[in-house]
Amino acid sequence: MMTPYRLHYAPDNASLVIRLVLDEMNQPYETVLVDRRQNAQDSTAYRALNPNGLIPVLETPQGPIFETAAILLWLADSHGQLAPTSTSLDRAAFLKWLFFASNTLHADLRILFYAEKYIAPEQAETLRAGIRPRLRTHLKILDAVAAQAPEWLSADQPSVLTYYIACMMRWMALYPSNADRSWYQLADTPYLQRILTQLEMRPATRTAIAAEGLGATPFTSPIYANPPEGSAI
Repeated sequence: MMTPYRLHYAPDNASLVIRLVLDEMNQPYETVLVDRRQNAQDSTAYRALNPNGLIPVLETPQGPIFETAAILLWLADSHGQLAPTSTSLDRAAFLKWLFFASNTLHADLRILFYAEKYIAPEQAETLRAGIRPRLRTHLKILDAVAAQAPEWLSADQPSVLTYYIACMMRWMALYPSNADRSWYQLADTPYLQRILTQLEMRPATRTAIAAEGLGATPFTSPIYANPPEGSAI
């Protein structure tokens, strides 16, 4: 029997967020490794699924979907899980912070990780130095929201947004591997830290740990994925 979903992934890429959510929803899926060592994300076959050549892609009965936030929102709405419904009074607040996570926090992370794609290589470290204070500010803003403990950003229950933020905070602690990462301190955001600690106890997280070699504490004290194919978002 064919599963309804096929996740194109690489270890510790943005596909990790989708894996976690699918497992949290208890949805069956197949995985297809996108081998970044061979630049498989640039292959004709993969570009037919996502012309941008970025990971992840989720193949669904309605066709392939790319962009992390789009996949998360589609899954939440399709299965009525891990997010306020379209008629919920919490829907507007959830949406604005989901897209803040995607369009602001994740976008700035990409600049930090791939500065050379945005500016001349000799100026890359200057750009990284400029983006780090922005990232710290983003996290402080999200921590203030988490302090209010809305259902969709709370340690008491997971959501697509908590998993998304947890993965991005994991990456801040690890990447880029050859640059200063002392600017990121989990203790600076205690409410988010509590969320990450709780997520590490979830069965979905334990499944992802086994699948991608993420170590026992992938969000609060992360190690590099093993195997390391494609390590970076």
